[in-house]
Amino acid sequence: MSFLVPEIWGRLPTREQDPAWMIDRGYLEKLEDFDHDGERVLASRLGWRITNRFAHAYLGKIFDSPMAVFDEAMLKPETQDLAAYVEGIGHIVASQCQVAQGYLDDGSIADACPPLQALLHIMAQGEYQGKNLSHPEIRGLFTRDSLLAGDWYRERLEIKQRRDIALAKRQVAYLEAFLAADARERCDPDQLAPCQALLAMAEGELARVGSDAYRESLWGSLGADWVHRPG
Repeated sequence: MSFLVPEIWGRLPTREQDPAWMIDRGYLEKLEDFDHDGERVLASRLGWRITNRFAHAYLGKIFDSPMAVFDEAMLKPETQDLAAYVEGIGHIVASQCQVAQGYLDDGSIADACPPLQALLHIMAQGEYQGKNLSHPEIRGLFTRDSLLAGDWYRERLEIKQRRDIALAKRQVAYLEAFLAADARERCDPDQLAPCQALLAMAEGELARVGSDAYRESLWGSLGADWVHRPG
């Protein structure tokens, strides 16, 4: 599959690579949780899977008889051995829980963006603020507009600006020290003019990165992480 999927996607037009487009045409099927032997099986953790419509539409580009290769048993492994299918999902859920719980235990979840915070809580505890992964509010966290509108992202831009201001201040201070009276006596006169020009540039850069316009210009960029988050 690791060879097959890139081969298929490399042949798809851009609009057909959109999951919503495929879902509308029945090419992808959402897996739902179900009960088995009195226990809830979290099959939804597997997400979406391809259907026979997908196989008929796309796998013929690679296989002469795609439906013979990707029959119901291949597309729906639970039809082969339901107990083994349930056990496999159990292992996946347990692994997700263990990994996610590590982020909660060491506090590093605080550095995650809001949708990943929600996802880690769901992986570890099954829900986030009383909502599961299928809840519209949780799904909405993963949109670009939602991420850029939040305090988490705004903080990243503020951190980026503060660091750029600190760098510009260091550059100005260094050049001012170099051009101080005691340093001028030891400096080659030919070096003074270029250094003065550099100081003017550094002061201009400090004014630029300290402005509201600069902070607005960062919108849409990655911003910056805390090196060590306080508290």
